[in-house]
Formats: sequence, structure tokens, C-alpha cells
Amino acid sequence: MDHHLLSRTFKQNLKMKTNLSKTLPVIFITFLIIMITNCSAPENKTLADIPGIIPLPAAIQVLSGQFILTPETDIVYPADNEEIKKIAEYLNQLVFKSAGFQLNLSDSDHPQQKSIQLLTGEFPDIGKEGYHLKSSRKGVQISANEPNGLFYGVITLWQLFPTGSVTGNSITIPAVQITDMPRFPWRGAHLDVGRHFFDTDFIKEYIDIIALHKMNVFHWHLTDDQGWRIEIKKYPLLTETGAWRDETVIGHPWRNRDKGPVKYDGIRHGGFYTQNEIKEIIEYAADRYITVVPEIEMPGHAQAAIASYPELGCTGEKVKVGTIWGISPYIYNVDDNTFKFLEDVLSEVIDLFPSEYIHIGGDEALKDQWKASKKIQKQIRDLGLKDEHELQSYFVKRIEKYINSKGRKLIGWDEILEGGLAPNAAVMSWRGIQGGIEAARQGHDVVMTPYTHCYLDYYQSENTDQEPLAIGGYLPLDTVYNYEPVPSQFSVEEAKHILGAQGNVWTEFIADTEYLEYMLLPRMTAIAELTWTPKELKNLDDFKKRLESQVERYKLMGWNYRPLE
Repeated sequence: MDHHLLSRTFKQNLKMKTNLSKTLPVIFITFLIIMITNCSAPENKTLADIPGIIPLPAAIQVLSGQFILTPETDIVYPADNEEIKKIAEYLNQLVFKSAGFQLNLSDSDHPQQKSIQLLTGEFPDIGKEGYHLKSSRKGVQISANEPNGLFYGVITLWQLFPTGSVTGNSITIPAVQITDMPRFPWRGAHLDVGRHFFDTDFIKEYIDIIALHKMNVFHWHLTDDQGWRIEIKKYPLLTETGAWRDETVIGHPWRNRDKGPVKYDGIRHGGFYTQNEIKEIIEYAADRYITVVPEIEMPGHAQAAIASYPELGCTGEKVKVGTIWGISPYIYNVDDNTFKFLEDVLSEVIDLFPSEYIHIGGDEALKDQWKASKKIQKQIRDLGLKDEHELQSYFVKRIEKYINSKGRKLIGWDEILEGGLAPNAAVMSWRGIQGGIEAARQGHDVVMTPYTHCYLDYYQSENTDQEPLAIGGYLPLDTVYNYEPVPSQFSVEEAKHILGAQGNVWTEFIADTEYLEYMLLPRMTAIAELTWTPKELKNLDDFKKRLESQVERYKLMGWNYRPLE
């Protein structure tokens, strides 16, 4: 997928306008309380004294006192609850990472004083993903309706630790009372592995990064013109052939055409994930309450698949896996054999991925080969369609019917609106916000991810000579943070269709993990806050102050990042 082609009609380093317009009130009106009690007490703290929590909680009250966590402290979870036991173990990993020691795990129904308690109950004020956290001299209690709320509470507790590594055998935790819940149900992070392949160890690290930001969707872009990355047992050539390209273009070929021939590196590149590796990654993500949404591109961005099985194309031409960036002309044929292939592929994908949504791409499908094909043109007439856009709509609707028959929902980029939207489809609005507005007004759910605010492969400085090579554009941290996913003109009912927002990382120019993290952080941290924190509490200056603590956590975890300005 090369979503960046659209932006080339603008100036290379365009300053994106931020949307600071007012939106409708959220269901729960939340507020920030800073309470300072017993001012003469030496241990008294204010919000400014504690490490910055990101995303900012819906409500936090700073109390007097502190809790001292030591190797003798118990983490207490409900008896016979293996899921919450895993959360306790996860907290222990964070304690060890920060302080070098671990705590005791206990499933006692009668916890000792000075312990950390993980409890579930009925709390109507915090929803399915919210939590309450209270720390005092007596200990810490985290309570939630569901285990994922406890998980997010554990992350907040970790953020209350002193930043950086801890010396000695204790951790001092300030006394606070927090009530928190996310604003949106879709808090997404995307990664393109079609252009450059990243191994399973890094995919797990990527999941860890987004988990520790309380994000809950990993959108995994698995197929494209330059590489097919998922094992499909019924079609082995997809990975034997489609997962490997002979070489890769150097630099920006669309800018260099007037400066001589396009150059290539001459290095074979590729790789793919076996189904066992995919199962392992899905399980790893599930333990962190992250849903993995797979993307299998169609009808365009299909060159790697057509290189593997030429009969899937419109021309029958034998082609190679793509070696250059941009939009490939190769598009799937529209016949029963192609749909049989795609249904077989999706069947294996659906068996692997438990996600409610299956992403089918649907973007940037050049239709020149459809226009040139007499067979396709006859098919358009026979189906009573007006043009190639309506043929793509027919294609998507037929695929949606199959996905729905498997109990899943289709989601695609906003081009799937063209020619008529499939009845039950959800839309990712990337070419701005208009596609999202149109889809929501038709009664469809939407994830907002406009390239103007959410494309994290764009430059982070207007002085591109001082930055690593990127796709283009200019997207600073401030612009990301100030994005508002709900269009200002929406009614209450229309606003309900905005599931949330997502940060996207396309990897044409990102070939190694250090550079990927540099592009990701801290801009993905801004995505995390704008999808979690109530709109009324967002404040850029305050976010930047809290980001200083978050950067120390980047260092602790060994993540690369772009230094703060």
C-alpha cells in the first residue's frame, strides 16, 4: 500500500493544519482534581511531583502519604483466576525491569496489609476497559469490571514508579486515587511488513510498545506488491515466490526520474510468518489485551500474489514481485477462480485470527487493466454495472458476503466507498476525514486515520536534511496530538460511529527496527493520549511535561525515539 501518493500533490513539507474545533460532549463528563492536604507534612505531594502518567487519566486525586513497595510485598489476585494471575505476573515483570527484584504472588482471599490487590467487581462508572486505582500507606488496590481494566491499571501503577531504573530494594509510590476509562474503543497502531519484513521478536516488541500505551488494536499489514508475508498452506507459492523480491529501489524513484535511471540495491529481500508464528504473536498480543487485525490487500496492491500465481491477474502475464515503490498496475482478475482463491486465503486467515474485523485494503486499485480487458468490460455490462468503480464495489461486496458468512466484519480503506459501500463494512478514513464523514452518515462504523495527522512515516522536521530519509510530508508531534477524531459537525448519533483513531507506519523507507522506533516514538504516544483521554482534559503543554517521564521509560525499555524539542 502506498498511501503517500495522494500527498504528493501538496508541497513536500506541507505544514498540516490541526483541527481544534469543538466536538460533542462525551458521555461521562470527567475532570481533573488536584487535592493538596496537610501542607505541613513532609511527604505531601502534588500532581507536579509524581511521574507523568500517559495517557492522562480521566480523574486523579493526589493524597497525602506514600506506599513503599519491597521484595516482601504481595501481589494478590482472586483465587483460581488464571487470567488475572497472568496480569499479576506481568506487573512483576515491570517491577523487575524497574527495580531488579520481584514481588510475591498470592491468590489469597484474605490479603495481608501493604499488598497490591487486583480485584474485579461491578463498577458502572468505568465501562469495560476502565479501572479504579488507590494507593496509600496501607497498600495499593486496583479494581475493574473486566481483566483488561486491571491490566490498564497495572500500567498506570508502573507509571507511578520513579522514572528510570530504581536503586535499592524498594520503590516509593505516591498516594493517589484514580478513576479512569478510555474515550474510544479502537486505539490502534498499524505496521506495514509488506515493504520491509520484521521478525517475530520485533513484532512482539512493537506489541509491547503499544500495550504500555494502553492501545488495544494492532493492525498488521501482511500483503502488498513488494511482499506476501503470511503462510497460506493451500497456496505455498505465495511465500515461496511472493515473499521475496530480487532487489529494492534506492531513494525516491518518482523524484529521481529526471536525474538519470532509477537505481536498485541488488539485495534480495523477504521473509514471511509461518502460521505457528502468527498464532504465537496473536497469543502474545491477547495476553496484553490487544486484538490483531490482519490486512490482506485486494483488489489492488496484488503484484506479489500475481507473481506467485499469474492466472490471478487480468493479463496472464508472468511478473516479478515488485521492487519499486508506488502504485502497481497489477490488479486481481474478477472471476470465479479469483474469488475461490481469495476465499481460500481468507478462510485460513479467519481460522488464525480471532479478530472481529478482517481488513481487505481496497485502496489505490488502478483500474487500467480492467479497462483494457475485453473480458472485464463484458463482465461489467453483464452485471449491469456503470463502470470500473462499481465493479470494485461488486468485488468488495462479494468478499464481504464471504467474510460475514464466517461471522466476521469487513473493514477497508476509504476507497471502498467508491461505487457503493458494502452493506456491513467499516471504513478507515485515510485520505483526510471526508471518507469517514460520508461512511458515518451512511450508518457505518469508522476508524479515523487521516494522513494529515496519523501517518508516522512522515518527516518530523521541516529541515529534511537533518532527518533520516522518509516518504515525505511533515508531521510534527504537536499536529498529531492536536488531532480530534470526531468531526465538529457531527450529531450525537453520527459521533457514535467513530470507533476511534489509529497511527500508521508504512515502511517503504524504514528497513530496520531502530529507525522504525525513531519514527514511532513519541508520536505514537500522542495517538495513545488522543484516543484515551477525555477531550476536555487534553493539553499540549501538559502532555509535553509528562512526556519527559515517558522518555525515561523508553530508555528503561530499550526503545529508540526521536529526542524531544
